[in-house]
Amino acid sequence: MSSIATSAASKRKGKSSKAERLRAQREEEERQLREEEEARLIAEQVLAAQREKERLEREEREQLEAKQLETRAEELEEHRLLVEEKLEAAEKWKADQRHRAKWDRYMLCDGSPDPTVPQEINTFMSLWEDERDEDFQSILKKSRLVLSLIEELESLLRDTPVGELEETDAARYKGTVLQLQQLLPMKFNQATEHLLKNASVLSDIETGNMQKVIKDNNLTLCIWANLNKNPRFKGYEFAEESIGFELPKPLAPSGIAVRILHTLYDHLSGLSRTSLPKVKESEDIGVPDAVAQEWEGQEANPEGEEEKTGAESVLGADEEVMLEDRKSTLSPTSAREDPTSATDALETAEEPDKTGGSQLGFSPEGHSPSPTLLDEPEDALEDDIVDLRQFTNVGGVYYFDVLALPPQCKQVNGWTMVQLLEGGLQTYPYPPESYPSTTLGVSLPEKDLDNLSAPPVGVFFKVPGHVIFFEEPQVARWDPKIKNWSTDAITQKKYDPERRELSFKMDAFHTFALFQDAHLNMPYEYWELNPTSTNQVALLIVSAFSELQIEIKEDQCRLASVSGADGDLSRLLGKWMPPLALKRAMQSAGLNVFPAEDSKKYVSVNKKNERAERAAYKEMALLSPSFAFGWSKWNHDCGFENVIVKVKEQKPNPQNPEPWALYMLSSQRAQRLKISESSAEFSDDLYEKSEFHSTLYHMIKEYSGAEATGRLRDSRPLFVDCVYQLLSMTRILAFS
Repeated sequence: MSSIATSAASKRKGKSSKAERLRAQREEEERQLREEEEARLIAEQVLAAQREKERLEREEREQLEAKQLETRAEELEEHRLLVEEKLEAAEKWKADQRHRAKWDRYMLCDGSPDPTVPQEINTFMSLWEDERDEDFQSILKKSRLVLSLIEELESLLRDTPVGELEETDAARYKGTVLQLQQLLPMKFNQATEHLLKNASVLSDIETGNMQKVIKDNNLTLCIWANLNKNPRFKGYEFAEESIGFELPKPLAPSGIAVRILHTLYDHLSGLSRTSLPKVKESEDIGVPDAVAQEWEGQEANPEGEEEKTGAESVLGADEEVMLEDRKSTLSPTSAREDPTSATDALETAEEPDKTGGSQLGFSPEGHSPSPTLLDEPEDALEDDIVDLRQFTNVGGVYYFDVLALPPQCKQVNGWTMVQLLEGGLQTYPYPPESYPSTTLGVSLPEKDLDNLSAPPVGVFFKVPGHVIFFEEPQVARWDPKIKNWSTDAITQKKYDPERRELSFKMDAFHTFALFQDAHLNMPYEYWELNPTSTNQVALLIVSAFSELQIEIKEDQCRLASVSGADGDLSRLLGKWMPPLALKRAMQSAGLNVFPAEDSKKYVSVNKKNERAERAAYKEMALLSPSFAFGWSKWNHDCGFENVIVKVKEQKPNPQNPEPWALYMLSSQRAQRLKISESSAEFSDDLYEKSEFHSTLYHMIKEYSGAEATGRLRDSRPLFVDCVYQLLSMTRILAFS
């Protein structure tokens, strides 16, 4: 009985446990269903709350946008009175200055010709061309005048707005520049010939040869005449100029002279077609719209010079028009001829050796008929051709010639007698056209001919200290046939960066120059624009190679400091000058922070709507007396149509400096952002209790004092215009 009872109890216990498990399972399922339902309800509530929040924010944003549209006309009118009238006043002042300069030039009575008057400049060139037997010092003095006339014309072409300069006048000015540039090498050849005829009189007692250095502010002549004809002579160094050459052995016993003429100016690069911008004429960077046009109003030139007739090209609109006022062409080594056409005359002047001219006897026939923009594919240039849009000449041009020594002057019974040769100064052919096969008189295999080729010409010198090279200088020689700089003949190049000493060899005597990547300092890593005093600000630009600061005061600016640059910039540092003059001076020194119109082909660009970018520069120029501006990392993430800068009010002697605030500008409105520079993600959410405004000026007014805005109204038009020019030239919003 007991076993039967135990078995029954066991069965009841098993059934009870199973029922409990089922009940527990049902309870768990019911609990899960309740939790899921609660989670669903909560999610729906959160989503509803989020949608309600977005709806309220959207309604609030629409209300703010509507409010901004209501005040837009009033704000734009006030903005126009503040900005556009200041810029217009500055343009009027500059126009008055140009008219005054014309009158002053007309009244100038210093004996120099007016290069804008055809009769005066043509008479000057004709008379100087006909002069003979001038010594080098006399020609140097006259060359200074010629260079000043070239600069005067280029300044007119560069600084005069297109509407003020007739196309025929512009073409004539370019033609005059062309002829003046042509005249200089012809006269230098004549002066060299005059000097070499007296080489025996000027010979050195120790060496028996003549070596002479003649210096000027614009050029340095180093010339050596081989009077001794020592077959063991290997080369010579002009120690005072830290430049020298290695003479090939076949030339040692020859009656030759070696000339190195270093000019600080470059009249060759403008002849190359690679100097023209590689941008389609119809390319439109910004998309104009009615709102942007309303904001912009009457636009000033955004780049300060890019849309004007540039000095970068002395290109004539038509070569026949260029030379129509000139009835004779300037041959580099012979008297004037009567050409059948301007183009034929220039081609005749360019032919090598036929006129007996040296490398200085080039002709600027390579000028393009008009400064049209190119859109050449990147592979259009050969590997050894220097693209002058990507690389820039730094340090001038070195004309390196080997010349035939002319007959020497002789003293006979108190008379000075000299044999005159037809053709003037003659180049000495090296290497000879028949070298080496005809000199050997036998035919050799090609591999043996390579071993017996003419020895190369060596050059060694110290890179000028007044220019900056952030990387090893690139050497190129001028090819007069294709009118381009080329690296094809440069070998065995060595550079010592500590001593700035450079040496290399060439297959012949070539004109050469040093080049550097024009975009080394782009894109910028950081920038700031800070007010320092009344109508005075400082622009800091930090790049991968240097950190520089440009100060702006009234209508002038100067390079205040440069770090990370190896060179002597004493000629440039601290010198006040107009923005365009500073740009040219810095570029000449190898310090380029001024993008060209096609620089985006060579450097990474933060593309922005051009109208919005220009409008931002105007706003920054207007606000610069009271507010500091700086680079923001979010400017890369805000899109093509928007620009973001960080801003803070610059208070005199602040106890607690203001923190940076972020502002976003577009062609339609300005707004303060909720995010900061240290935020993890980008958001265009409005700053708390903030509103939209049509301009940055009205946006910032919400958070600034009356004293700060008062300084803006009192800022001088020329100062605002100068800041705007510099910002437009550096394009810190797109190239950083």
